[in-house]
Amino acid sequence: MKSPAGSWVALLILGLQPLSASAAGLADDTGQFDMSDDLSDNRYGFLPVPVVITEPAVGYGGGVVGLFLHDSPDSLAAKSRHDGRTIPPAMTAFGGGATQNGTWFVGGGHRHTWNNDGIRYLAALGYADINLDIYSGDISGFDRGKGVSTQTKGYGGMQKLLFRVADTPFFVGGSQFYASMEISADNPFINRALQRVLGEKSATSGVGLLMEYDTTDNFFYPRRGLSVTGEYQFYTSFLGGDYRYNLLTLNGKYFHPLGNDFTLALAGNYQSLSHQSSHLPPMARPYIQLRGISRYRYQADYVSTVQTQLEWQMTPRWTLQGFVGAGSASKEQEDLYQQTEVAWGGGFRYLVARQFGLHTGVDIAFSDNEQALYFNVGAGL
Repeated sequence: MKSPAGSWVALLILGLQPLSASAAGLADDTGQFDMSDDLSDNRYGFLPVPVVITEPAVGYGGGVVGLFLHDSPDSLAAKSRHDGRTIPPAMTAFGGGATQNGTWFVGGGHRHTWNNDGIRYLAALGYADINLDIYSGDISGFDRGKGVSTQTKGYGGMQKLLFRVADTPFFVGGSQFYASMEISADNPFINRALQRVLGEKSATSGVGLLMEYDTTDNFFYPRRGLSVTGEYQFYTSFLGGDYRYNLLTLNGKYFHPLGNDFTLALAGNYQSLSHQSSHLPPMARPYIQLRGISRYRYQADYVSTVQTQLEWQMTPRWTLQGFVGAGSASKEQEDLYQQTEVAWGGGFRYLVARQFGLHTGVDIAFSDNEQALYFNVGAGL
């Protein structure tokens, strides 16, 4: 999330991603731990999910999220489309968490599909109080190579709606985002500058155009296929916000099987900020997002990342993976990758719900100045 109050959405995602469960009597027909039947037999099956937060930007913490997986009539009738891709169940999550640096959040989200995966909808809403070090911005004091401690608190919401084009892998649609927040800094000089430039309270509001191409075979943990998304967002006072800028985001992921036991995954991301006002809040700009690098550590008007990951399915349930990624952030597009940040690591996944293809596991990642532990659902890219 790359908006002034987008940090609450980032933390909500952190809360929704880490998934682990321990319960007796949950097993498949081979006796191995599996939650598929428990979640699918009850149309509104509920799972309390412990949240483990290890994001370096906010420190260690935890919480609880209530996760619902709703089998829709479409997915009950046919778990996969005629092209072989699994239709994911509708999902709802509510919960909250806190970290050691005083950050806390509460929120919820819902994802739904209709018409045999012909329509996709995602919505989230939450409140957060985020303590975060920022390293760049429009206000004097941010560009000295040392982080500035800031606090952002407020509420926000987002939604995305996509429609499949005929019976092709192409989707088109739109998005909407709104947030109201208060921003302050520990440094008195910078705090006065923030209040003078941004005011005591401010709002961000925008709409976007979305396009997506998706041939991946599973929503939670793809083993083959290509997913490419493009979003162009317009933030303006006309929609009730206090800031003017445009944000382009391109994401691509490709999964290629190497025999029966290995999968090669490639991922790329590009973001650009344009038509901005003279001053923007510290977290408005895009940032390098890689496992092993703190969120918002490297920000600029132009950001690009590339990643590769090799997955080895040791057994039908257990998968090992190793990954490496590189990213660059610059004020000018032509300067991308003149300076590059590299992160690498490895982890494992366990197939916790075979019917849904739901994998959960742990990654440990490193970069030149940091290391972090991540509890993830899915591939992690």
